[in-house]
Amino acid sequence: MSLNALTILAAESHDAPAIHPYLVGAIALAILLGLLVALVAFGGGREHS
Repeated sequence: MSLNALTILAAESHDAPAIHPYLVGAIALAILLGLLVALVAFGGGREHS
């Protein structure tokens, strides 16, 4: 199947997304906040130079 055919099929489909965009955003936010907490916890006891 050519790229043009795939593009046309994607443009014509009007189905709901498989995963809700807000869910993807919430997961990404949770991962980033978890990494931020880990960074602060890891560097919290170190002295500044």
